[in-house]
Amino acid sequence: MKRLVAHAALAGCGPVFFALWAVAASAAPVKIFETRTREDFLAGRLEGVSVDQLGRVALADSWARVGAIEEPFLLSAASHPDGWVVGTGNDGRVLKVDRSGKVETLFTASEPAVFALAVAADGTVYAGTSPQGKVYRLKDGASEVFFDPGQTYVWALALDADGRLLVATGAASRLFRVRAAGKAETLLEHGQEHLRSLVVAPSGEIYLGTAEGGLVLRLGEDGEVATLYDATQPEIAALALGPDGSLWAAAVGSEASLLAHETPKAPGETAPPPEGGAAGAGSVAVVEESEATAGSGSRSGGKGPRSQILRLDPGGAVEAATSLESETVYALAWQGGKLWIATGMDGGLYSFDGRLLSLAARVEDRQLVALLSAPEGLALASTNAAALYRPATGGERRGTYTSTVADAGQIARFGSLHWAGELPPGAKLAFAVRTGHASEPDDTWSAWTEAAAGNEVALAAVPPGRFLQWRAELAGTPKVSPMLAAVEVSYRQQNLRPQIKSLTVLDPGQIVVPAGFNPGSQTFEPAHPNRDGIFTSLVPADGAEEGRQKTLWKHGFRTLKWEASDPNGDVLRYRVEVRPEAKAESWLPVAEDLQGSSFSFDVQSLPDGAYRFRLVATEQAVEGTERLANEQVTAPVVIDHSPPALASVERKGGKVRLTIRDASSPLKEVVVSDGGGPWRAVEVVDGLLDGRAEVVELPAAPAGTFRVLRATDAAWNVVTFDLSGELSGAPR
Repeated sequence: MKRLVAHAALAGCGPVFFALWAVAASAAPVKIFETRTREDFLAGRLEGVSVDQLGRVALADSWARVGAIEEPFLLSAASHPDGWVVGTGNDGRVLKVDRSGKVETLFTASEPAVFALAVAADGTVYAGTSPQGKVYRLKDGASEVFFDPGQTYVWALALDADGRLLVATGAASRLFRVRAAGKAETLLEHGQEHLRSLVVAPSGEIYLGTAEGGLVLRLGEDGEVATLYDATQPEIAALALGPDGSLWAAAVGSEASLLAHETPKAPGETAPPPEGGAAGAGSVAVVEESEATAGSGSRSGGKGPRSQILRLDPGGAVEAATSLESETVYALAWQGGKLWIATGMDGGLYSFDGRLLSLAARVEDRQLVALLSAPEGLALASTNAAALYRPATGGERRGTYTSTVADAGQIARFGSLHWAGELPPGAKLAFAVRTGHASEPDDTWSAWTEAAAGNEVALAAVPPGRFLQWRAELAGTPKVSPMLAAVEVSYRQQNLRPQIKSLTVLDPGQIVVPAGFNPGSQTFEPAHPNRDGIFTSLVPADGAEEGRQKTLWKHGFRTLKWEASDPNGDVLRYRVEVRPEAKAESWLPVAEDLQGSSFSFDVQSLPDGAYRFRLVATEQAVEGTERLANEQVTAPVVIDHSPPALASVERKGGKVRLTIRDASSPLKEVVVSDGGGPWRAVEVVDGLLDGRAEVVELPAAPAGTFRVLRATDAAWNVVTFDLSGELSGAPR
């Protein structure tokens, strides 16, 4: 959900457009929460709705849960002539689910996990278990160990064109072909730890995906193996063959999709295989995704999409077809001319038409782990908790889209909700809005305020809040659906006063200029006092705008520097005023309608004394509305134009003692020069040059020596005294 700074109508976005309530006048500008793009809509919560490649929300295909699978985890699934079979954990069961939803236990293995299944045309089921990987054959109610590969994991099973079973394993990466019970040949031994995915082409070629190095391999009928692609992601989690002979591969950014052996782990943690490939007793934990594990893109730990879908064409070219930024892909399948993609962590089913990715549905279970064929189209298998879904037919369809929580930055009143899309006959669309002061909706939020689509409804009962969430409820028939293309919610923050975080007065003579100012090629010219004021300020000769700044020096000038902002984001203008500290007179204007964060001006128009300066910040609000202001006053600032004076001079033997006084400022420097030589510092009698009166002692100068003494106060007023001859003390 994006936030804009101006209200914009959605005319032209679709045939339906309406407002739900109006905005009251206020000094703060109207702003807009906008949900328009595919990314905007995908950030919300989708229940029974889909988001197409153009970012439009509509009713999704309905999915009906098939049967009751009372297992903690569903780890694998395959189509069966009578329905489907699923492999589970932690009890290592193989279940058959028929078309009516009846669930039957076919087999319970001694190993805790069934990671792989394959079903022959006659209904024979092959089940690969882990750890202590074995392959069982289940036929006519009987079960037997069909093949023992001597490996920890059996990750994938497939049947070749001749009905022979292919077995992909780990932790030692090997591919076996089983000709008969207990009789197998090793087709491939590879340096990767796991052969994770497997698919057989009609031509007889075998394609494999590895985990550890993220390789896509091809094994030819001649037994030659070739690496087709080395992905930056560490795991090729799924493979699918396209109708044109292309190979599609899901490369995932971490091994979070591996199902770990031994004791259950924390979300995102993958347990290593037992040492030496041996397996002990234990349970199987499905490694769940979390926000913390999402987003690690490469083997080197770099950032990137969580999953990437690769297309390898028959000629060998490889392209990154699409990606999913924060979800792990578990399965791929071709159906109806599209590539279907099953993911976690939100049970997302996506379709890809070769160009654009669409979210087809989300299921309530967290991870979709398998895509299966069904008479109605595509069936889905999920884990955490175990479930099987197939397309639902007939009846009214309903769905809900709930937006992300929008943050107005501070308490605000919400004005109108505008939407664009289509509402065909027979379809329904209704909105609801709620507000709150907590960033996550809780019991302190307001109740949902319903608003039927097609009507303009005043929602005066909706309370102000900092946060807002809207909800759209869609209803239609199997062939008719509303379509939501964009939503805007206008709001106006409660108008707050500007905030002045700091106000400082720089040292006498310091001025602020742009960082690029070069005295050799530019000048800063005084602005002449106008008839309304007596203060000369500085303006850039070339009209340079304020940006990065630096400090220079100009005698007689003082600079105010401030940091201020408006909570509503309004533009601020500033006024500077002054008054004597000793008098309760009205504030005198120095400058008005200032911008930026500093102001340098000549204070020589002010008599010596202590003064306070006031900065007034005023928001530039909508014409005809109240403009709020805030102010801050400085501590007393000494304005001093008078140089130090020589109060007394006395000669004592070979030394001269001088008393130097300043009326307003402490002394900063006292130096002396003899005979036109360099200036040298003079030590004060008390050892610390910091007072308005200081005593210094000098050796008497030889007769006829030209001697001068220079004194400077903290306001940079400078005076020079002639100490030659009779030490008259007359300024020189």
